[in-house]
Amino acid sequence: MKEIVIDLEAEKKEILKRYRALLRACKATLQKGDERMIRKAFEVAVESHQDMRRKSGEPYIYHPIAVAHIAAEEIGLGPTSIVCALLHDVVEDTDVTLDDIERDFGKKVAKIIDGLTKISGVFDTNSSLQAENFRKMLLTMADDVRVILIKLADRLHNMRTMEFMPRDKQLKLSSETIYLYAPLAHRLGLYAIKSELEDLSMKYMEPETYQFIKKKLNEKKAEREKFIRDFIEPVKKVLETQHLNADVFGRPKSIHSIWNKMKKKNIPFEEVYDLFAIRIILDSAPENEKADCWKAYSDVTDIYRPNPDRLRDWISSPKANGYESLHTTVMGPRGQWVEIQIRTTRMNEIAEKGFAAHWKYKESSAESGLDQWIHKVRELLKSPETNALDFLDDFKMNLFSDEIFIFTPKGALVQLPTNATALDFAFEIHSDVGARCIGAKVNHKLVPLSYKLQNGDQVEIITSSKQQPKEDWLNFVVTAKAKSKIKSALKEEKRKVAENGKEILERKLKSLKISYTSDNLYKLSYFFKLQSTQDLFYNVAQGLIDLKDLKEFVASEKVVENRSPEKIEADQIQNLIRNVKTKDSDILLIGEDMQKIDYRLATCCNPIPGDDVFGFVTVNEGIKIHQTSCPNATKLMSNYGYRIVKAKWTNQQELAFLTGLRIKGIDDVGLINKLTTVISNDFKVNMRSLTVDSNDGIFEGTIMVYVHDKEHLDNLIKKLKLVRGVTSVARFDSTLEKVS
Repeated sequence: MKEIVIDLEAEKKEILKRYRALLRACKATLQKGDERMIRKAFEVAVESHQDMRRKSGEPYIYHPIAVAHIAAEEIGLGPTSIVCALLHDVVEDTDVTLDDIERDFGKKVAKIIDGLTKISGVFDTNSSLQAENFRKMLLTMADDVRVILIKLADRLHNMRTMEFMPRDKQLKLSSETIYLYAPLAHRLGLYAIKSELEDLSMKYMEPETYQFIKKKLNEKKAEREKFIRDFIEPVKKVLETQHLNADVFGRPKSIHSIWNKMKKKNIPFEEVYDLFAIRIILDSAPENEKADCWKAYSDVTDIYRPNPDRLRDWISSPKANGYESLHTTVMGPRGQWVEIQIRTTRMNEIAEKGFAAHWKYKESSAESGLDQWIHKVRELLKSPETNALDFLDDFKMNLFSDEIFIFTPKGALVQLPTNATALDFAFEIHSDVGARCIGAKVNHKLVPLSYKLQNGDQVEIITSSKQQPKEDWLNFVVTAKAKSKIKSALKEEKRKVAENGKEILERKLKSLKISYTSDNLYKLSYFFKLQSTQDLFYNVAQGLIDLKDLKEFVASEKVVENRSPEKIEADQIQNLIRNVKTKDSDILLIGEDMQKIDYRLATCCNPIPGDDVFGFVTVNEGIKIHQTSCPNATKLMSNYGYRIVKAKWTNQQELAFLTGLRIKGIDDVGLINKLTTVISNDFKVNMRSLTVDSNDGIFEGTIMVYVHDKEHLDNLIKKLKLVRGVTSVARFDSTLEKVS
């Protein structure tokens, strides 16, 4: 008994220690009365969560204190946000009500807590409605962006302390984080948090690759630090001689960004040269900021030769999230490209703390990029688009993408996402201009509507009163505004046609003595595999469903309850999981009970035994097995959580699995023979195909081979790398497949 008391005493001391650290973190923003309010919130949180524990066994109160600490120190939020962060779970998890919060802390705090409570379950259940909930989350942001910033702090702490969660929960949270939270942090200008969220997601989704890169970075740490010291010494000297007060240091690139570079360029770790960036932070007066940055750029490029194609000026044209910086890449003393970022103290704080820093510098005016972004969010949320997944894709494409700058004929500047077309520009100018657009002149040359715009283009739109939005326009527009307006116009047209179809169907059903009821309309929609009754009416009006088809429906005597197509699909999936055919023996165990049941291996990632995998229940093709690192995995787990089932390999190895290898090297006589000897003779592996392309003494080839498991494949790769002339061997998988 005495031992428990000592533990509790130690925990009390630890709680107070963490609380004091929180107060130190937010000291700079505190005004009279703030500390008293924070203390009050802390006491309410401690009392409310006193009997609760986290998965790790620690007191639950550690979590809200940590979230508040992240909000204060890493995001730079003020006392109101600190109070909300401390109380963010009390309404949902305890007996404290919103009325209690409003009475003790005021309306503003209650409103933010309400927003946090509404979205707290967005990604923390097995609900299939993540996309719809994400829309709700963004609606709260349109009211007060602090809701999202605190939610990001909450997610970051959960990701930092996820080692005690079950594997399937780790995968699910990591997928959602990489799919939505990391891009959201990026768009709000929180680069440090965005990088950490990406790294933590990768740690759980691709643990082997993460640990491999981490180990490699540690091995080269001393060598890298020496290189940085040698590189920045002359830079510091020249800046001093020019009377520029600057802090110069090296910043390592994140593990996730290094892995992205390896995948994008298809190169091994050893060939990734820019493992760090040099950052120059200038202490400049507001009126001298731009001139000082360019002066520093001039001084640095006097020492090191710059790459002319790698200059990025985000000082003259800041990014939409307010990011300002000069980026250039220069040739270092050892023949190595080095990225340099030049910015002022103010710019750096905005880069690190994003939206919160805008408040500090009073830049959140109607003209600021971030306000424009929030305005776009509000506009997008008003979109009549009802399909939540389409909404999510539109949102990601428009608000998480880089932008290009386009000019009107009169020289006004318009920001659009990368890959925007002339038609996107027309809709950005005005909905009516977009709807009547028949062509455009880009830099005084006539181009089609689908023409992809480039940074700096000057665009003039040509319209006609006879023009109407077309279905195929949706194939090339990228902005949410254009898609929304086109869909809206097409829906209106479809609605008019469907009205006629409704009357025709009513007459046809009457002639077949079938009641015209909502129940029968649902049955018909399901029978003809249509998404809605409007689609049914439209197909009837277009002559795609005739009397013969309706008679076939009556003959089938299909009994379906009065349920929506979405409910029918969800029930189908549950039935498929329950009733899927079991197998006598196999190498995969699937589901919560780890049964041997029917499955197919996904062609998008070609999993083999030993790969980390999960099952995905499709509507038409049963259960498909994907790698957790599959290009589809993130989207599947984020948007269709209710279709994910556990899967793991057994130890049977009698089967062979097809996988691909990409080999590069220096062309040499007899090289193909050496490769096939290793594959066929040494490893007794069957090949399905071998393709080799040689150019100027360099060869690139792909080999499709059958292996037993991942260990078998890894050993084969090691052996192939030892063949003289071979420079790299890497496994590759197919492309993205459509979700069904």
